[in-house]
Amino acid sequence: MKNLFEHTSSPWIRYSSYEYRTAEDGTLYIVVSADAKPEMYNPMKDAESLVLDAVNIGLQVMHKAPEDELKSMVLRFINSYGFLGFMTALPTTAEFITYESVYLPKNHFIKEESLSTESYLDYFYPFDKMDFHKKGVESSWSVSDKDGIAIALATGKNPQAVTMSFQKEYAERYDWLVKEFSDWAFTFTTSFLYYLDYDRLDEQTKNLYRQGMSAFGGISPTYHIALAETTPVIVWNFHSLLVMIQMCFSFMLTDSDCDMKLCKHCGRAFIASRKGNEFCSPKCKNQYNVYKTRAKKNKTDE
Repeated sequence: MKNLFEHTSSPWIRYSSYEYRTAEDGTLYIVVSADAKPEMYNPMKDAESLVLDAVNIGLQVMHKAPEDELKSMVLRFINSYGFLGFMTALPTTAEFITYESVYLPKNHFIKEESLSTESYLDYFYPFDKMDFHKKGVESSWSVSDKDGIAIALATGKNPQAVTMSFQKEYAERYDWLVKEFSDWAFTFTTSFLYYLDYDRLDEQTKNLYRQGMSAFGGISPTYHIALAETTPVIVWNFHSLLVMIQMCFSFMLTDSDCDMKLCKHCGRAFIASRKGNEFCSPKCKNQYNVYKTRAKKNKTDE
C-alpha cells in the first residue's frame, strides 16, 4: 500500500484549532476556531494511523461510548487531520461547481439525487456564507482575508469546491461525521469477524456478511501517470480526506501484508506486527491474562 500511494498530488489543509457550534435549528457542527491558522500537510505520510483513528472512533460509536467522550474523540480527529471534506466527496464529481446542478449518488446524508448549487452549499456554510454567485454553469466567488487568499493560491489547481472547503466559513455536521466513522468500523468488523468465525458460520450468515460488505464503496479518486526519473508512476488526485481514507482503508483490508485486527482485550483496531498477534500492546496482553486468571480462580472457588 505504501508504494501504491507514494505519489499524491493533493496535499490536505488543516487548521490549528476547531470547535463545536450549534446552528439555530439545533444541529451541531464542527467549525474552524476564529483565531485558527491553516497549514498544509500530507495525510498519506500517516495513512495507516489516519485509517485506524477513523475506524476506532467508529468502534466507540458501536460500543455506545458516552456522548461527551465521543464528541471529544471526533474533535480530536478533526484537529489532527482536518475536515473529511463531505462537500467534495458526496457529489458524482468534485467539479460540481461547473455544472448547472449538483448530482448525488445514493448516500446516508442527502436524500435528493440533484439540487441547486446554492442549496447544496447551504449544508456546509450554516453560519457565515461564502461570497458565491452562480448563473447556469457560470459562477464566481471571492475571499478577502489573508489566509483565505493564501489557500486559494496554494490550491488553485484543484476544483473550485476543494478550495472553497478549505475556507474558514466551511463547517461539517457532527452527526454526519459520526455516521461515516461508524460505517467504516462496521465494514472493518464485518471483514474481521467473517474470517475469524468462517469455519463456524452457516452459509446464510456468510451471505449476510457478504451483503454487508458489498455496500461499502464510494466515489473513486482520479489519477494520472507521471514520468518519474526511473519509471512511470501513478499520481493520485484526492479531492477529499474522506475519499482518501476510504481508498486507503480498502487497500489495507485487502492487503495480505497488512494484518489489521481487533485487540482481544480493549477492542481497538490495530496493525499486527506479526501473524497471530491478538493484542494491540503488551499491556493489553498482560491485562487480558490477569483477567482470565482471576476469572478462572473465581470459577474454581465457586
